[in-house]
Amino acid sequence: MSRVPTESPARPFEEGELLDEALRKAGRARFLDESFVEPLQVLLRSLEDAPLNVAGRYSMRARIVDLLVNRLRLEEYLDRYPEIRAEEIVAPCIIVGLPRTGTTMLHRLLSCDPNATTLTWWESRNPTPLPDTNWKEPDPRIAAARRQVQTILAAAPELATMHPWDPEGPDEEFFLLEHSFYTFYSTVPVLMPRYASWAAVQDQTVAYRYLRLMLQFLQWQQRQAGRLGKRWVLKAPRHLGFMEYLFRVFPDARIVQTHRDPVQTIPSIASMYYAMWQTVCDDMDPRVVGAGAKAHWAEALRRCMQVRDAMPPGHFIDIDYRAQVRDAIGAVRRIYEFLGLALTADTEGQMRQWVEENRRDNRAPHEYTLDKFGLTTEDLHRSFAEYRWRYVVT
Repeated sequence: MSRVPTESPARPFEEGELLDEALRKAGRARFLDESFVEPLQVLLRSLEDAPLNVAGRYSMRARIVDLLVNRLRLEEYLDRYPEIRAEEIVAPCIIVGLPRTGTTMLHRLLSCDPNATTLTWWESRNPTPLPDTNWKEPDPRIAAARRQVQTILAAAPELATMHPWDPEGPDEEFFLLEHSFYTFYSTVPVLMPRYASWAAVQDQTVAYRYLRLMLQFLQWQQRQAGRLGKRWVLKAPRHLGFMEYLFRVFPDARIVQTHRDPVQTIPSIASMYYAMWQTVCDDMDPRVVGAGAKAHWAEALRRCMQVRDAMPPGHFIDIDYRAQVRDAIGAVRRIYEFLGLALTADTEGQMRQWVEENRRDNRAPHEYTLDKFGLTTEDLHRSFAEYRWRYVVT
């Protein structure tokens, strides 16, 4: 995040101005791939209606320009290195599940394996190399990512209780999907419900194809830097509502789905959204946040169950959050068996060390209540009845 002005007048989200700024920054004359234009237009109209403060409008504009610049720089690399498109993404392991269900812990555990190809936070935020990158030297994007994390946590310190922020650690591909403009900002279901409703009914194949292209680009970069593993290990709760498109683009993907009672997860998600919202909006209603989080994730789980019901067995493994907390390495062993991989003693040792060094009680507790977000246990039971019956209630 950049330092934001607090007293400058609000500027409109004007499409032509944003495109021109990105072209100027990237030193390009035009976009070769314009598949992003329609979703960008919907996003810009929705941003005008969103309850953003001046700092929020500034940060959203900056993020949009960054995404456009990244697209342009990727096009430049594709011109210079057409072999990027030949990079193979084979049988990726993709972790999905509601936020707050242990997806981050599981992702970072699996990423301890030296054979895993992972996406770091600094790569996800800045997937295109800076000019004149020396692949044998520390990447300058790492220092930029450290500054970004410091800025984020300075603006909303409570976020440190909700997520283990690590600019050099594995993180999710949500930020890569943003480049298609079919998704934007993790709190968008409550920040811009009209945009989220539009995106939910679109054919998202183009978004997942662009994700695949960006993974090819990052895989090519890792190859240059000599740190490429053998198999991608990815993670993004966002996939839950779009599994049909994920499988259309990654038909050999193997899915690890985590499960935890929505009575615990939805209020926690709402609390995280509310904290993030406070950095860009004024006078938000926590009950609106709670209702938006509940509706969004109930629909995402419904769509995921629908896709699972239509598929032959063997594509998914289910990991219960309670079992993972009791025995994280036992959960990992089940996943390795599912993937047909051998868990070596050295890799298991690294995972055990990670668990010890990243104990949840090393961070301040994340405190929240259902009442603050207008939620009740009974209502959550009704909204997630089928999901709880299938995967939670025993």
